[in-house]
Amino acid sequence: MDFSDDEIVNDSTDTPFSEIAAHRLTRRQVLAGGLAGAAAFLTGNVALGTAAAAVDAAPPDPTHGRGGRRNLLGFEPIGPGTGDEVVVPRGYTARPFVPWGTPLLAGAAAFVPGTPPFVAGGNSAADQAGQVGMHHDGIHYFPLGRGREGDHHGLLVVNHEYTDEGYLHTGQNQPSTFLTAQAAAWTLEMVRKSQHAHGVSVIEIERSEDDDDHDHGPGRSAGGGGEWRVVRSPRNRRITATTPMRFAGPAAGHRLLRTAADPAGTTPLGTVNNCANGYTPWGTYLACEENFNGYFRLTAGAYDAEHAALNARYGVGGDRNNWGTNDPRFVVTPAGPNEPHRFGWVVEIDPFDPSSTPVKRTALGRMKHEGAFVHVARSGRAVAYMGDDQAGEYIYKFVSAGSWRSMIARGRSPLDEGTLYVARFADDGRGTWLPLVHGQPGLSAAAGFADQGDVLVKTRLAASAVGATPMDRPEWTAVDPRTGTVYCTLTNNTSSAKVVNAPNPRKPNPWGHIIGWTEDGGDHTATRFRWELLLLGGPGRDSATPDGSTITAEDAFGSPDGMWVDPDGRTWILTDGSQPGGVNDQMLAADPASPDGRGAPEIRRFLTGVPNGEVTGVITTPDQRTMFVNIQHPGEGGGSQWPQGDGLATPRSATVVITKDDGGVIGS
Repeated sequence: MDFSDDEIVNDSTDTPFSEIAAHRLTRRQVLAGGLAGAAAFLTGNVALGTAAAAVDAAPPDPTHGRGGRRNLLGFEPIGPGTGDEVVVPRGYTARPFVPWGTPLLAGAAAFVPGTPPFVAGGNSAADQAGQVGMHHDGIHYFPLGRGREGDHHGLLVVNHEYTDEGYLHTGQNQPSTFLTAQAAAWTLEMVRKSQHAHGVSVIEIERSEDDDDHDHGPGRSAGGGGEWRVVRSPRNRRITATTPMRFAGPAAGHRLLRTAADPAGTTPLGTVNNCANGYTPWGTYLACEENFNGYFRLTAGAYDAEHAALNARYGVGGDRNNWGTNDPRFVVTPAGPNEPHRFGWVVEIDPFDPSSTPVKRTALGRMKHEGAFVHVARSGRAVAYMGDDQAGEYIYKFVSAGSWRSMIARGRSPLDEGTLYVARFADDGRGTWLPLVHGQPGLSAAAGFADQGDVLVKTRLAASAVGATPMDRPEWTAVDPRTGTVYCTLTNNTSSAKVVNAPNPRKPNPWGHIIGWTEDGGDHTATRFRWELLLLGGPGRDSATPDGSTITAEDAFGSPDGMWVDPDGRTWILTDGSQPGGVNDQMLAADPASPDGRGAPEIRRFLTGVPNGEVTGVITTPDQRTMFVNIQHPGEGGGSQWPQGDGLATPRSATVVITKDDGGVIGS
């Protein structure tokens, strides 16, 4: 459910990334397979820290990379998947864990799927409020203890992006007309159940060395002894669409955030569409609000020009989950137009304190946040990289005003004070970070930005005003901890409204691509950078139908979405959307520092998912010997009963626990 991510609502006339990329990598080079010229471009020695490879170079040694360096990827790659099971390489074990509906809070009910036509026999809204939410997405593991203790005991924090109302209320897949056809019968109980399935789950887990001591659910791990289980703990927590929160930062209390229920504009209620995530060096979790726009019912009437522009630019309207039938908070009227502005933020959560109030950090801007990856610059300042997941939108970064340690010590949040930037890409491989600061050119009162609060609530409009570069659905960002290279996945762009010169550099771009850049001087607070293409997804450059892909047909994939670079530098790529050959979504591992001999990084397929299920969210324990990966919306549209697999059960989003059978590092 992408809420029209492929629809371009950005009418900016700035040069899109498609045209810029076309200048750097010509259509002839790509579509004719001219990778000799592309190789140097794709492995630029400035941006990605590698030398250009000769086209006729010998294939890489399976155990050693360039210069004799031992290859990071030590597993045997698997083939594409089409079955209703999660598949990992030989020597690994994968088990489902904490699926939607797992009892989490004290006294929580066991999961019971709904019965058609609605909730008869299924869990209630109150039940869902105590259970793990639906549609797992971003994920992080916070160790509880140091060393081995922390590797075996921690807090697993999981985002829940959205709900499938058919499965939620009936336990069965339903046609696309289900919500419209049943809207008149929707009840407040149904709305609340949906709202309680959104948000974030904080789950205390531990790996037991003695399997006989506990009554375990799914999640058994081979190798290393023991299995992971949910701990009945006061740390367990559900944060939902009805959880009290507060605003902080420059836009807190702003006129565009005030409502009749909150005239001060400081206490928003709830978080929704928590897609990708982030985590901070001071031990907090960042949940990012993405497709909030589709949850509002936009009523007819005379909206003033400011609100009309915001509704259009953010695509507000649709009431895609029927919340507007019974919750007036999600009904937008000319007399009460501000509730949508209270979503689209990065929400900071203290996972260690279940009594803490989540905070929406307005300094990071308002958009369809796909994630917020935080990297610490040499100066100690916190730098958050973010994508706005819609065709034609932008890439951002936020730089804290000072060293995060110093700010925390003085009781100040590093995410409340600093500068938000948006990226402009030039065709010579250079780029500029443009500050989104009130008073800068294009961000004056005369241009519709009365103050910094205006700039942040209207982030998309501000980015257009300063001349940022429209991109192909910017999603997850990641930073290589060894080299400092920053990556961003660009899922795809198939909009018919696209300007000429295909994105990066194809038209259409159904398979997406990944870019990388290095900040000038290796300083992540710099305002200039150099960028390169890491790879172009698709059927493969050596496939029967080459379309400009720079990967091999053996490693074919499309729609890159999730991304994470582990401490050793393995770059994990997760997909969400159409795959070449119609296979299931997948996760691959790449070694950017070990090109495959023709310019692209070495890639090996590590995991394949289930029919109609997205592979998303990845993290390991600190020792890298347990990996957690999420499978979202399995069987949406049919074809799966995962993880139960009994042919009758309701498919349920879940986390997958992956271990190496010899107890080693994942991917090695």
